[in-house]
Amino acid sequence: MPEPLYNPHQHGPESESEPEPVPTPAAGPGRAPSGRSRRRRRGIYLLPNLFTTAALFAGFYAVLSANAGRYEAAALAIFAAMLLDGFDGRIARMTNTQTDFGAEFDSLSDMVAFGVAPALVAYEWALGGLGKLGWLAAFVYTAGAALRLARFNTQIGIADKRYFQGLPSPAAAAIIAASVWIGVDNGIAGASVSLLVALFAAGAGLLMVSNFRYQSFKLLDLNGQVPFMVMVVVMLGFALVVLDPPIVLFLLFLAYALSGPVLTLVQRRRRRGRRRREPAAGRS
Repeated sequence: MPEPLYNPHQHGPESESEPEPVPTPAAGPGRAPSGRSRRRRRGIYLLPNLFTTAALFAGFYAVLSANAGRYEAAALAIFAAMLLDGFDGRIARMTNTQTDFGAEFDSLSDMVAFGVAPALVAYEWALGGLGKLGWLAAFVYTAGAALRLARFNTQIGIADKRYFQGLPSPAAAAIIAASVWIGVDNGIAGASVSLLVALFAAGAGLLMVSNFRYQSFKLLDLNGQVPFMVMVVVMLGFALVVLDPPIVLFLLFLAYALSGPVLTLVQRRRRRGRRRREPAAGRS
């Protein structure tokens, strides 16, 4: 009796194994390119990463300026890094060019510009004369920035977008940079205020790793209409900054740093009041 013809679609032990792949002929004259060559090469988006690179360069330039004794230029470079860091994320969202690479690159740039650079600038200007206490304050700031960025990266997509947990590293860097700028602008020697700078550095580092909540302003609608008086307030704000930039910027960011503990305490008090009212409402 002749053997039945083999059917490749039949069920059984023979049909459970995958058929061997047919080799694709190499591309050549008159032949279509292979599947591998038809794949698009992966790349990065240029525009947002240009701003991130510029922020990284500003932080690196701040370190070089501090080593050369040009502390005012170092402080201005840190503020320039803040502006550039604010642009890259918004441009990525506006152009729909957000990638995992961009997020990781932005974090590394923030670590240099807002974690390492402010600590080194403060150390070169004021903290070096304190010995171990000086480098300890600088390290507390740097470690706080690193932990703050690591925690922020792990909370992307699950955290409340209205608030930051812990003081944002750009705001902490602004406090250090503005304090150095004030001293240089007013002829104050860093050694004479070294303890105060150490307090600012260590305090900012601890606030970055705290659980205090800070307004993120991410849900602020910049495309919507606002009352006319809002533009008047914005105009007055610019005028105040122009009057004395280092002092005004220092006071603004210091007030923002202090707003976290105040906001957290107010929210906790409200939650406690609600918990007390709920049992009273149930008994009635």
